[in-house]
This record gives sequence, C-alpha cells and structure tokens, in this order.
Amino acid sequence: MAKAKRKIRENLKLIDIVIELLDSRIPISSKNPEVDELINGKKKIIVLNKSDLADEKVNQIWSNYYTSIDQPHVFIDCIKGTGIKELLAAIKLLMKPKLDLDHKKGRMNRQIRCMILGIPNVGKSTLINKIGGKATAKTGNIPGVTRANQWIKVSNDILLLDTPGILWPKFDDELIGLKLAWIGSIKDTIYDREEAAVKLVGFLRSAYPELLKDRYKVDVDNEKSDVEIMEDIGVNRKFITRGGTVDYSRTAEVLMDEIKKTLTGKITFELPPKADHKTIDKEQG
Repeated sequence: MAKAKRKIRENLKLIDIVIELLDSRIPISSKNPEVDELINGKKKIIVLNKSDLADEKVNQIWSNYYTSIDQPHVFIDCIKGTGIKELLAAIKLLMKPKLDLDHKKGRMNRQIRCMILGIPNVGKSTLINKIGGKATAKTGNIPGVTRANQWIKVSNDILLLDTPGILWPKFDDELIGLKLAWIGSIKDTIYDREEAAVKLVGFLRSAYPELLKDRYKVDVDNEKSDVEIMEDIGVNRKFITRGGTVDYSRTAEVLMDEIKKTLTGKITFELPPKADHKTIDKEQG
C-alpha cells in the first residue's frame, strides 16, 4: 500500500482532476478512506458506477446528498456507457474557471489531465476502456508530461492517466466486508458464506421486506429470527439434505448468487448520513 500511495502522490503532480470511482450500491464501503487525504485538496468528481443495479430512489437520495455538500458527482453504467457524456461534461465544467484564467494569460488549447482512483472490482478498467474509446489508444510524447506514464487521449480536451488501481482499504468495520461480499466484490472463499447470507436476510428484512417476501415467498411480518427466515427460504426452494434438514450451504449460495445477479431486485445497501431505508418511500412522496 505504501508503494501504491507513493506512486499516486507522484502522479498527482501532473493531474488536474481526480475521478473517484465508487459502487452505487455501497458508496461508503467501496470508498478507500485514505483517498481524500491522499489527493490533498485536488479537484475531485465522484463517479458512482453500476447505477443500473442500485435502487433508483436511493440513487436520487445520494445525488441530493452530494449536491448538498457541493461534491460534483455522476452516476454511470460502465458496461452500457450510460453517464459517460455527463462525466465528460462534469470534468469540463469543474475545470472551466481554471481554463478561463489560462485563456486570459494566453495559454490556449490546454488539455485537462485526469486520474481514476478506486478499489478493485468497482469497474476501473471498464471505465477506462469505455471513456478512452477505440482500443484506448495511448498518446505519444506530450510536452511537459513525464514520458514514463501512460496517457490515454479521451478527446482533444481531456487526457486520462492510466495508473494501477488503489489497494483495498483496511476493514475496520465487519459490515464493510459483508457488503463487499453481498455485491460479489470479494471471493466467497475468504468469508463465511452462511453467516453472510443470514445477515443479508436481516438487512433485506429491514430495508426491502417486500422484495424478500416476493422473491422467496416468506413471511417477514412475524417474530421469526433471520435464521428461521433463511430456513423457510431453504424449505421453499426444496434445499433439503438427505437427513431431512435444511441445506444451509446451498440456501446461502443461492441467496448470495441471486443478490449479485439482481434477481432479488435493485438494491442499495448504504444511505447517506441521517437517511433511513424505512423512510425512502415517504421522502419520495
């Protein structure tokens, strides 16, 4: 991590704007907490990828939150390319005061230099390929720019520095690891899948009870524990062992897999400060 941070700091000297890439479903847990300190006040745009997989109502709540703290942001879908035009427009808008000042000083046709930062599996490579266009052709020698760095010409106005992704943050909160597991960002061999599935049931029961009820045909309006509801899901899906008990392993596997594939529905696992999943529908009118 020390080597990665040192490299980023060296490259930041060449950068106008940092693009911080997050997952729309977990904007808090997919954020490396060291990024803001690392970029040290550099202009930043938050890009929330996989917005098509997230709860649209919660996307709007996050947008309202970022607007309230004057944080430029864009929701995108790297696979389909949705939001890419808005991202390029946001980059130019954020740099407009600086470019206008450069023009007054006679410095014309200045290109905007950007860097994407994000933890693994948030879509950094896909975004670079999408934003860079055909074959993400790298530029040749650029005056004033270190030749050792790989630059991608996004347009006549924008250059993108292709740098290694920032490493995983330290998981001080177990919930961060759980949420990354729920969306499939970490391998299922490094966590207890059954435990993660039970806690997923608990989250869905609290935040999205109708989705849980409709998908798995279980009663969530009772005094049953999360484990008992998971057992009901196993029974309904006929995941029964030869001994006649619920196959917890298979039930957990299906629960986690269907969440990752959004078969359960479009879900966002985190809200901005002071927001509450239970009040979303009321807030949306």
